[in-house]
Amino acid sequence: MASRRDSDPGDDRVDGRDETEIERADRNWNEVLQELRVLQTGTQILTGFLLALAFQPAFAELDAGQRTFYLALVVLAALSAIIALAPVALHRVLFRRRAKPQVVAYGHAALVIALVTVAALIVGVVAFVFDIVLDVGASWIVVGILAALIIVLWLIVPAIIRAHHSFREQP
Repeated sequence: MASRRDSDPGDDRVDGRDETEIERADRNWNEVLQELRVLQTGTQILTGFLLALAFQPAFAELDAGQRTFYLALVVLAALSAIIALAPVALHRVLFRRRAKPQVVAYGHAALVIALVTVAALIVGVVAFVFDIVLDVGASWIVVGILAALIIVLWLIVPAIIRAHHSFREQP
């Protein structure tokens, strides 16, 4: 199999990299792993916080709705961790099978889904705390503010930057 380096010398890579498809897959996998590490650390902190709450004396004072919301957040935290770890599990299963591009694609998809679950978890945990400390009205206000920030910083700003960026991904 010819590498990109062996192709037409006039074929300048748009991104300025001189790498084979395998090298690109390895680099992309390392980038996915770095992003998963950051995401997993935040998820673990939120999960630990949630699990510790159940053992606090004030937990007994929660009403049925608050307990249900709490349990939904615990499940969401577990789901976030499972999704974020899925690419690592796939990599282990496909280790040495020459499937790195497929692992990278799966990792990318899992990372995007994990970001959605973590966004919901972040907003939910803060809303839960505001509901307990203040009231449900305050929690709805903070949900609106945090959701708007996530939409702006995670979706709108990256979309604007992407639209103005001249780089185009090679097939």
